[in-house]
Amino acid sequence: MRKVQDTTVLITGASRGIGAETARVFAEAGANVVLTARSTESLRSLAKEIGERAVAVSCDVSVYSDVEAAVAACTETFGGLDVLIGNAGVIEPISHLAEADPADWGHVIDINLTGVFHGMRAALPVMKAAGRGTILTVSSGAAHGPVEAWSHYCASKAGAAMLTRCVDKEERDNGIRAMGLSPGTVATQMQREIKASGINPVSQLAWDDHIPADWPARALIWMCGEDADEFVGQEISLRDEGIRKRVGLI
Repeated sequence: MRKVQDTTVLITGASRGIGAETARVFAEAGANVVLTARSTESLRSLAKEIGERAVAVSCDVSVYSDVEAAVAACTETFGGLDVLIGNAGVIEPISHLAEADPADWGHVIDINLTGVFHGMRAALPVMKAAGRGTILTVSSGAAHGPVEAWSHYCASKAGAAMLTRCVDKEERDNGIRAMGLSPGTVATQMQREIKASGINPVSQLAWDDHIPADWPARALIWMCGEDADEFVGQEISLRDEGIRKRVGLI
């Protein structure tokens, strides 16, 4: 995994699930990882597990100053920022539009969409000054089609997917590689929350139907290398068997 050796990677939502596995996989490949999440205790535990290559930064991605501080930690501790992984996301509370609490609905947008913008906005000046950088957004099939009782999640993921395309449009010529990753359903706490809701077909899936969290983590590393350059500006789906083969998951 020489493609990420000695790079510095900022991962949002790193305290559990895809984010935590991504931190482990990148660190094992020789990257420095700056871990952010609101769950400070879990975050510090993970950083301690990983060792000297990891730094934990308490961060609410819906607050821009928090994200700025996380980017500053990258430059102060490791001398720069090479890869931004916009992973932080929530799906609760799951509810139909007619019953949704407006404040709760808006809070999901603040994390899943505005949080992605905050990461990009804070990272871009550092990356552009260096003449290079990779921005990877963890997307979802929900970005491209409606799902019952997930209006907040679908809308936020669709917006985040478009933000990623906008970054590519504006910054590709400045050395910025931007892509999205749609992992499919992953065996994480979010899937337990979906299961508990009992709403829509996704909640009816068996646990064995979900892929392990290290699969998207390994895909994200692959996306940092030249083999993925043909997908810059696009969204990659781990449901695609051809992509799984190229990542080395089959």
